[in-house]
Amino acid sequence: MVTVEIYSVNGAPDAPAGFRISGHTGVRGESIVCAAVSSACYMAANTITEILHADADISVRDGYMSVIVSGDDIPKANVILAGLRLHMEQLAGQYPNQIQLKFSEVHQ
Repeated sequence: MVTVEIYSVNGAPDAPAGFRISGHTGVRGESIVCAAVSSACYMAANTITEILHADADISVRDGYMSVIVSGDDIPKANVILAGLRLHMEQLAGQYPNQIQLKFSEVHQ
């Protein structure tokens, strides 16, 4: 199962500040669900850092990615992170046995 955790500032869903994904679904390298989650998250991370030039703490390793946008740059990344949240909610709805969606708050 893939766990997707969306972080928002002080629990406000309209103020997303980052995300964390962990785990795999199915056989590593062969799951379309895992690939969909990974691809969307890499696109969000790359857009935040390379296109918007927002400061973010990023950690990536096999089966894990964490992106936390720095406080002053959260407004820059808001639309990207809101889009990722919507995408993950829809994927979790389609594949409820393969994606667990969680929401947490960060304090800025």
